[in-house]
Amino acid sequence: MQQPSQRSSQVAPIPVPGQRGERDPGPPRDTRRSRIPGASRVTRELAARPTPYLLGIAFFGLYALISLLRFRHVENPSWDLAIFEQAVKGYAHLDAPTIDVRSPGLNQLGNHFSPILAVLAPFYRIFPSPLTLLIAQAALFALAVVPITRMASTALGTARGAAIGIAFGLSWGVQRAVEFDFHEVAFAVPLLAFSMEKLVERRWTAAVLWALPLLLVKEDMGLTVGALGIYLLTQRRWRLGAALMVLGALAMALTVYVVIPGMNPDGVYEEGEKAGGGSLFGLFGGFPQDLFWPFLKTKTYLWVFGVVGFLALRSPIVILAVPTLAWRMLSDTPNHWGQDWHYNAVLMPIVFAALVDAVRAAGESPAPWQRTYARNLPGAVLAASLALCAYMPAAHVIEPDEYKASPRLAAANQAVRLVKKGSTVETDLGLISQLPSRATVYWIGATGKVVPDYVAVNRPDVWDAEARRTLEADAAQRHPGARYTVVYDNVFVILKRVG
Repeated sequence: MQQPSQRSSQVAPIPVPGQRGERDPGPPRDTRRSRIPGASRVTRELAARPTPYLLGIAFFGLYALISLLRFRHVENPSWDLAIFEQAVKGYAHLDAPTIDVRSPGLNQLGNHFSPILAVLAPFYRIFPSPLTLLIAQAALFALAVVPITRMASTALGTARGAAIGIAFGLSWGVQRAVEFDFHEVAFAVPLLAFSMEKLVERRWTAAVLWALPLLLVKEDMGLTVGALGIYLLTQRRWRLGAALMVLGALAMALTVYVVIPGMNPDGVYEEGEKAGGGSLFGLFGGFPQDLFWPFLKTKTYLWVFGVVGFLALRSPIVILAVPTLAWRMLSDTPNHWGQDWHYNAVLMPIVFAALVDAVRAAGESPAPWQRTYARNLPGAVLAASLALCAYMPAAHVIEPDEYKASPRLAAANQAVRLVKKGSTVETDLGLISQLPSRATVYWIGATGKVVPDYVAVNRPDVWDAEARRTLEADAAQRHPGARYTVVYDNVFVILKRVG
């Protein structure tokens, strides 16, 4: 061992501040890393792996653009955006989440158990607009891209991880949900994505903690939480898995049989009659063929698992997709069976996480063809997602005509300004998404005892004096004792109560 020299062992003189030739060193500096908990870790993560976060930002821009362009066309596909805006508006004003569009005076918790919507209340209070919900949805879906990309990059490498992250962001299930108004499942997608990331990393407790808020998203999420418990059992996490199964079942039973009927004026769970038709727990009748027929149902399976090259079926993570697929296919509502609307969004984080898990497992397979297939699949999945974009909402953002001012938009803005703030309006799909932030909105012909101040409808294809009189007479007939007159008739018709 080398001995220290005599010079190195001498004690250096301490400089005196202000002495000639010496510089005041000032107060001692802390050269250690930031003391803010987690700050250095986050900084290192962003610097080392920026791709997941950059993709999240990029997809937020894409999703927001898709939603805003569609909203500018004023071609409302349903009453859903109005329903959710009314619920959030109620929370924002510290009131009940009343959804008069669905049924006069109906509490949203008596229709679906989605108290997580209250999270949007502060934002809506500051920005009372349907666009607030659409932007929030874009942010939530984009947030899900981060854990999916991060998980795939950790397991498979940066290049293949980025490919899977982009493919997930462009997946048809997510794009369809972005295009179709706003729904509470926007919260489920990032929660599932973070939970799936922890599952692939085998961080069981963290996966459970990310999944628990799903119970506040919608009543059927209790089944998904229970399925997570079943998955944990396959991983020999007996206590945690059993506890989660019981919790998921109890949560769903409580919401379906107690909370929702208790909030519903008729004391029933109306949606339960549609989502299952009584066959969900039956072993006879149309079960199990109703899971696959009509063929539209089988096509949905092909789309859901085909988007990841069917390799996800090798991973037990797909267990979490079973509850959602089961209740949809056993539903009496055809809209639940297909590839449109928002119903497939919650399946995308699950099948992409299962893809990552399966690719990693197949990479260790003794069969050369499986290793080759798994190695090349992320790139193929990305290519397929890019190709499908030609038929998906993302294609609209590169079409110049999408950015042209729509005559419907100008007409809608003029019509809405004629409706007095705080008034009541009866409407069809024409302006149903544009009015709730300004007035209390009811579905046409379903106002209950309310006699609305205005009636707003799409203008008939044939518009003349006779059509005008017909609309005024119909409004008066629906509300005996009241009289209405047309005050606006460009693309949309606004009738005002005058007696």
